[in-house]
Amino acid sequence: MSLGGGQNTDGSNAGGIFVQFNQDCTSLVAGSSQGYHLFALTPDDGVEEIYASRSGQDTCLVDRLFSSSLVAVVTVAAPRKLIVCHYKKGTEICNYSYSNTILAVKLNRSRLVVCLEESLHIHNIRDMKILHTIRDTPPNPRGLCALAPAADRCYLAYPGSSAVGEVQIFDAVHLNAKCVLSAHDSGLAALAWSSCGRRLATASERGTVIRVFAVPERVRLFEFRRGVKRCVSISCLAFSACGTFLAASSNTETVHVFRLAEPPTPPTPQPGAEGEGGGWLGWLSSAVAAGAGLLPAQVADVLAQGRAFAAARLPIQPSRAMVAITNVGRAPRLLVATAGGELFVYALDAADGGDCTLLRTHRLLEPQQQAPPVVDTHEAEGAGGNSYAGALRGRDPARMSDSERDSELGAALEGSPPRGPFDLRDPKHFPPMRVQPTLD
Repeated sequence: MSLGGGQNTDGSNAGGIFVQFNQDCTSLVAGSSQGYHLFALTPDDGVEEIYASRSGQDTCLVDRLFSSSLVAVVTVAAPRKLIVCHYKKGTEICNYSYSNTILAVKLNRSRLVVCLEESLHIHNIRDMKILHTIRDTPPNPRGLCALAPAADRCYLAYPGSSAVGEVQIFDAVHLNAKCVLSAHDSGLAALAWSSCGRRLATASERGTVIRVFAVPERVRLFEFRRGVKRCVSISCLAFSACGTFLAASSNTETVHVFRLAEPPTPPTPQPGAEGEGGGWLGWLSSAVAAGAGLLPAQVADVLAQGRAFAAARLPIQPSRAMVAITNVGRAPRLLVATAGGELFVYALDAADGGDCTLLRTHRLLEPQQQAPPVVDTHEAEGAGGNSYAGALRGRDPARMSDSERDSELGAALEGSPPRGPFDLRDPKHFPPMRVQPTLD
């Protein structure tokens, strides 16, 4: 989640909840005026709070690396400082300060990317050293960027223009520009990578058309029309882990789900069969197919665009909503988390689509009812004044050696899922089982 997408101009959360799903949609993080919280999804469509920072600091950005203990935090009090924490130990590993406000932070198993309004900073996730800086990017006040979750296809996408929907693709591993996509005529509003890093979804500020491209081939694979009645502000795009579905949320009460499957080739209409093949709509489709070359390009594009496969109607109209498609107990679910602190769980019919059924509603936090945190003044003074380490237990990162910092980073990354397939011979993946003797 970007700072520009949720923070007030006065620099406070104003009671809002900053929510974001982790890279594999197994948990979500929430930041509020009292700190940040981590939640895990349970098999019964529930939500369990697994950690609360209780730092008492207004948190405007927070992201967790998969299921590891590594968390990146930005506070309202220090919007130019990135803080990397080991949340299970309650320690601050390191921090970095930048020349301007941090608008977004993106993580995968290889890289950490910090987005400022006119630059992007790429860190090595293993030691947090800055590897490369992309300078003089077009003005990006909302911090719009997307980092592919896959470590082997570690592509970074960001706006290449502030006027039109041009997307720059950068290889964050080999540190070179990959390609440029001309995605939309108007400015970009949302970007999202598939889990494999081979497909990129884009939406423009008009909010009517969503496109999916193959990268780095720069081939437009799919084009969907969210609606024609009104232009909206799309706040989030999200692929399912299998790459079959794409969800889109906006500032309206409707969340759309599109299916990324090639439509079957329509049969060739037979003479005199117009009355048997779906009435005037079937006739119109056959007429469009027959005269596609005679229609203006814009009209032909609109008629060829796909429509939503499924849709969920929220009980509220959110100012901002984050979406995810995941499996809960092997059943597909559409998750919608709002800036108001609600999490809605919908059933998604993967075969027939249609209207999604609301299964559960969760209240993540109650900002107005949170009690002021109890601050240990002795601990705060001993931790170094107003630094974030004063709100955490552990040593001051400024006094840590490089080896100590690397050790802390390695411990924080241990919980991350393995990069490749499981090794049956590796005891870390499959520890030996002890067989209890039986009594005859």
